[in-house]
Amino acid sequence: MTDLDAARPRVQQPGGPGLSTPTEIGVARAAALFERVDPAAAAAHLEPVLAADPESAAGWILLARIRLVLDEVDRALEAANRAIALVPEDPRPLATASRALTLLGRHEEAVTMAYRAVIVEPKNPLWHDRVAWSLLAADRQYADAEQAARTAIGLEPNEAHYYFTHGVTLDAMGHADQARQAFLISLRLEPENPVAQHRLAVLNGESVRAPEKKKRGWKLFGKRGGAAATPARPEEYLP
Repeated sequence: MTDLDAARPRVQQPGGPGLSTPTEIGVARAAALFERVDPAAAAAHLEPVLAADPESAAGWILLARIRLVLDEVDRALEAANRAIALVPEDPRPLATASRALTLLGRHEEAVTMAYRAVIVEPKNPLWHDRVAWSLLAADRQYADAEQAARTAIGLEPNEAHYYFTHGVTLDAMGHADQARQAFLISLRLEPENPVAQHRLAVLNGESVRAPEKKKRGWKLFGKRGGAAATPARPEEYLP
């Protein structure tokens, strides 16, 4: 399993081995719909499953991510909190809750949740990346954000997104030359990424048009593993 896979719901596809209960089958089917870029259908399928079995942590984790994609941030946070109550040792709902709290402007709580995910699973770069973005969104502690971004790179040095995050943190600190190098490395790993291209062009003082707004379902970074319904890191959609 790759670090990118770690952010996805850990459920098996319908009909796969080990699916023995209606809840497991229902969650797996919802996950399949989510992967097919149909989050609304996934939510509609998952809601009655959770109504019948509200103790399904996997279901609440998946629903929280689906709600984020649907821009239903309050409901995403509610679902993430339900999952946290059931599996407090799982970092995924902590990170999802952090993302939702960031979007709601509740930055202190977002940072706390992100650090909780890191404490639970310190070797996963996704959670360090979430710490960096939660601090960036809070517009403070840029040095800590830069440290978190560097930690993510150290854990996964071949992932373009982590260099992008590092570049954003360095730019926020006023280290233009170092930020430029980070964006260049990101683009070497992911040459066609328009967001990284745009950030580098702005840093270089070039006059370029802003990249087009991304459609849901297009992963900017981490293309290994095939097409997926949503990016593993929703921070990719931050301006």
